[in-house]
Amino acid sequence: MAEQEERLLMLIDDEPAQSRLISALTAREGWRTLVVKDSETAIATLGTRQGMQLSAIILDQWVPGDDACQLIAELKERRPALPILMLTTSASPLLAVEAMRAGATDYLVKPVAPDRLMQALRNATTRETPKDELTPLTEKMPADLDFDSMIGTAPPFRDALAKAAKAARGHGPVLIEGESGTGKEMLVRAMVAASPRTKAPFRIVNVRSIPANSIESVLFGHEKNSFPGAFDRQVGVLQNLDGGTVVFDEVDRLSPELQQRLSEALTKRSIRPIGAKHSFKVDLRVIATSNFPLTDLVATGNFCADLLDVLAGARVVLPPLRDRTSDIPALTRHFLGRIGEQPGLRELGITEPALKLLSAFDWPGNVRQLQAVLFRAAVFCDGAALTAGDFPQLSQLLGEFDGPASQGTEGVGVQLYTPDGNLRPLEEIEADVIRLAIGHYRGRMTEVARRLGIGRSTLYRKLGDLGIENAA
Repeated sequence: MAEQEERLLMLIDDEPAQSRLISALTAREGWRTLVVKDSETAIATLGTRQGMQLSAIILDQWVPGDDACQLIAELKERRPALPILMLTTSASPLLAVEAMRAGATDYLVKPVAPDRLMQALRNATTRETPKDELTPLTEKMPADLDFDSMIGTAPPFRDALAKAAKAARGHGPVLIEGESGTGKEMLVRAMVAASPRTKAPFRIVNVRSIPANSIESVLFGHEKNSFPGAFDRQVGVLQNLDGGTVVFDEVDRLSPELQQRLSEALTKRSIRPIGAKHSFKVDLRVIATSNFPLTDLVATGNFCADLLDVLAGARVVLPPLRDRTSDIPALTRHFLGRIGEQPGLRELGITEPALKLLSAFDWPGNVRQLQAVLFRAAVFCDGAALTAGDFPQLSQLLGEFDGPASQGTEGVGVQLYTPDGNLRPLEEIEADVIRLAIGHYRGRMTEVARRLGIGRSTLYRKLGDLGIENAA
């Protein structure tokens, strides 16, 4: 039900190449981009006819420099409802805090992947989303690197850690599966830190972030003039990591042809660059991650069975947060402790009603989403502890879930008519029904989808289309 009409974006950026890239990306989703090159022009533009038509602003921090937060605050003062996304090269938590307090909707560290940028823009401009409570924030805190830092006592989670710890001590391949946000990268780093190759070369290859037409060259390397544009010889990642560990993040995103070639190379322990006549023997520890069960992808013909055989020497499955809700209080207190150590923030407590609210939600974005929500809540909290009121969107989604009355149907209904006696729009009624179902089933999205007679993916799509939530 998403609107398709053209929307106007103001991009505050003085870098032509980046401006062209962002304009092209946003145009694919119906955005027209107005580029301004300085703060004064941006402020003046708000008062123009075009300025009144703006739906969002993207600001490159480089333009106003140290005055970026001041510019954000001034823009928000003039147009409070206008979402502002800030691009920056700094990963400083203090800058993130200051930008969010000034009014930034999201904070993106360059170089930002195109899909991350577009997701942030979609989240920021979804209709009726109160304060973007669930906007996925870029990670601001350094990751822990050992198994002791993996918080949780739920049996499926501890079983996964035990398998990972055992596999870490060997040299064989490991496949880590689990939904986005379950902590696969953190587990990878813990395994590498505990492995015999901890001091050897190590690299995570994010398959999603490498263009499909260049990933073969990145992995295997190429000889000079082996293809148009190959002006120099390039040594590939796999050859450079000889004796170390390579991690294929989201390995399922490799093309079928590259999956087959990688399978053969890993089986033979031999790498042949593009255009080369000879191969190079390599000794690699291989770890791969996937957001989806690869066995299912093989069954549907969407993944190479030979490559799965190579990768799955040991298999670790990280459970989603909805299957380990007993860990949410411990995870929450752990994250709040780490958030409190960041510049510009302080350690906060959390009330039992707030913990109960967090535990009732389904967390489709898993642990990463929980951390992002806590970070945002901590930025704006004035008290000594987070309360349920610090999570307005969760409260809206779940409603009054405390007490036996919430499990009944007395007094529950959906308004069908407007005050003037006309029927309400269908999408508003549908949104109310979904909100009612989420509250009634205490945020258990699998149950909500089952009772509504739709799939989970359809449910989450509807949540986004109807502006009910922006889950990661």
